[in-house]
Amino acid sequence: MSAGPLTASSRREGRRLARPRVRVVPPALVRAVQGPLLLAGVTDGNGLDAHRHRVGDLPRLRLPALLDQLTTAAVRGRGGAGFPFATKLRTAATRRRPVVVVNGSEGEPASAKDTALLLLAPHRVLDGAQVVAGALGVREVTIVVPEERPATVEAVRRALGERRSAGDPMDWRLHVIEPGFVSGQARAVLESLSGRPALPVTAWEPEAVRGLRGRPTLLSNAETFAHVGAIALDGGRAYAALGTADEPGTTLLTLPDPSPIFEDALREGPPDSALVVEVEHGTPWEQVLGQTVDRPVLLGGFHGTWVPAGSLADATVSRAGLAASGWALGAGVVLPLPEDVCPVVWTSEIVDYLAGQSAGRCGPCHNGLPELAAELGALADASPAASHARIRELAGLVTGRGACAHPDGTARLVRSLLGAAEDEVAAHLVGRCTC
Repeated sequence: MSAGPLTASSRREGRRLARPRVRVVPPALVRAVQGPLLLAGVTDGNGLDAHRHRVGDLPRLRLPALLDQLTTAAVRGRGGAGFPFATKLRTAATRRRPVVVVNGSEGEPASAKDTALLLLAPHRVLDGAQVVAGALGVREVTIVVPEERPATVEAVRRALGERRSAGDPMDWRLHVIEPGFVSGQARAVLESLSGRPALPVTAWEPEAVRGLRGRPTLLSNAETFAHVGAIALDGGRAYAALGTADEPGTTLLTLPDPSPIFEDALREGPPDSALVVEVEHGTPWEQVLGQTVDRPVLLGGFHGTWVPAGSLADATVSRAGLAASGWALGAGVVLPLPEDVCPVVWTSEIVDYLAGQSAGRCGPCHNGLPELAAELGALADASPAASHARIRELAGLVTGRGACAHPDGTARLVRSLLGAAEDEVAAHLVGRCTC
């Protein structure tokens, strides 16, 4: 669209165009491209027999051996924080009666990586959970899946049935968690497992120290457990041969479907479908994004950051490299800005959604996020009442003061917009939209 005054009708049209791009419900279809490790052979079927034919029998590893392999592989959690998994495992192992929980509850609507694994390669995830439970000397493992993704629930239920029929000695438990953006947070998952609403609570100790019912709880997401299973099967050295010396292994990314790079691999899905790809750390972003690398990119999902146009052109898929620029891969969501969408309007839509997803247990969420959403909405509407200073003030006021990370993540997204889309923000402040 050419630049011009943002009239009431054009504002409505802008929001109409942007809204379908902001998916606040699970994707209608999740597809994956065959990858180098976790997604290898995904077209061969997701059954246990096919899985064992591809990867072989799962070894039984004692705790020291597993810790050694995980340390060699330098595997980190794939839920966003990137915490070393070996450290978390060692912490849980030093305490009595640990609990193992696989978190497959992707509260983030834009993420589909854990969903893809549980749909297409569930036994990759279950292998990791089983080897960890065996090393800890426990038999009970709980798999948490989101209610709003029924296909995932059925895929996991079927996979667990296959394991039981094959004589698996593990006590596999399936827990279906209620919908909600914050329901995917670790403490919200533990609350749900305890029979309470899936809302995060303030915790003074890590889950690996004191988690479910006061017991040490090894809780990580589905992708992380899948990496652990692959390391147990192939060894830490084989895993470290992928990626880079500093960041071994692979990572899963959720991309728009179709992708400019991977669109030839699969037929285009429905409008709300998601495409999951697996890449080695160190892969140039140009190989992932193609020409869209020159557009602003929303990296990390709704709690992520806007990366300015062209900033990823010479960068690689690297946690350390992104962190040096103040960005984070988070849960692996990578969304280039569509050509017909205004980043200010898009972000306003997201923040409005996030404000409605608050647990409502603290002032920064209950009061601060709705006010921040209203101020950002005024900016999206190019209202004379819009205030750049007020938006920054509110983002600062909610940061670091919430009972959970929800206000921090929302504020991070807003601040990144003000920096990455500075020209567009300035245009909206004077009543214009250049998109």
